[in-house]
Amino acid sequence: MGRKAKIIRETKETRIELEFALEGSGKTDIDTQNGFLNHLLCSFAKHGKFDIKIKAKGDIETGTHHLVEDIGICLGKAINESLGDKKGIERFAFFILPMDEASVTVALDLGGRAFLNFDADIPYAVMEGFESTIVRDFFEALVSNSFINLHIKKNSGINPHHIIEAIFKAFGKTLFIASRKTGNDDIPSTKGML
Repeated sequence: MGRKAKIIRETKETRIELEFALEGSGKTDIDTQNGFLNHLLCSFAKHGKFDIKIKAKGDIETGTHHLVEDIGICLGKAINESLGDKKGIERFAFFILPMDEASVTVALDLGGRAFLNFDADIPYAVMEGFESTIVRDFFEALVSNSFINLHIKKNSGINPHHIIEAIFKAFGKTLFIASRKTGNDDIPSTKGML
């Protein structure tokens, strides 16, 4: 059966169809109407070895905010659904990722408590209509719908493109590690449930 999910979300502002597989090869088919966002999601998938298919349309004439946030909602729901009962997963992980002058650390817990600590001061920039300030909103939407405890920290960096791309790559690597099966069917919690 595999650990995967399909999410469809339609509002007055966006329409998103998203398919996500935790156990993939990094295969992507992504069209978000924004080249930079496509690039970030492809980087996340490649480095997390996730298969992702996204077809998204939104009211981008007003900016990319609605589209980016709603994709975060859908991806969060897909991650949560694909994790299933979480039996036998690693649960915790962290990764430090350098990209040129930028370096970020991402740590997460798949224990079911939604929390975002976003300690990444990204200089303001607009890349193909994608504002650097929207990165936090994307991850807030994702965390709220995936129930992940996620910590993102910028260690260094001045180039907004490098910082943002490093965040998405590090998130992919960290989720890959935390979601991997350990070889047993134990729930990774002293409570016996997540």
